[in-house]
Amino acid sequence: MALGAAACGAPAAREESAASAGAAFEAAVASGDHVRACGLLAPGTREQLLQDERRPCPGALAAQGLPRTHGVRTTEAYGRQALVRMAGDTLFLSLFDSGWKVVAAGCTARPGRPYDCTLKGT
Repeated sequence: MALGAAACGAPAAREESAASAGAAFEAAVASGDHVRACGLLAPGTREQLLQDERRPCPGALAAQGLPRTHGVRTTEAYGRQALVRMAGDTLFLSLFDSGWKVVAAGCTARPGRPYDCTLKGT
């Protein structure tokens, strides 16, 4: 309940909640806890991953070769969407009833063009 309240509150609280969710996802990936990381994916992202890889989420996610990170650098939250820049990766998140979920990961900026993401939903 506290996460939901913080996620809907002031911009700083939303950014902090999004950053925390992004850091939890990255920590799960880094530690090889792909079951936990899969639980932090947005439903559409998880579905797309399963369709692309044709195997259960933990193995499919492990095969993505997502970059290692070194902490959150900046977070921007706009309503129910957030961008979390980490040293080594950029994540896009959306706010669901259950909290912030990763919509895209392994994203690289391309000046003047959309980010190129290794993992993304539909």
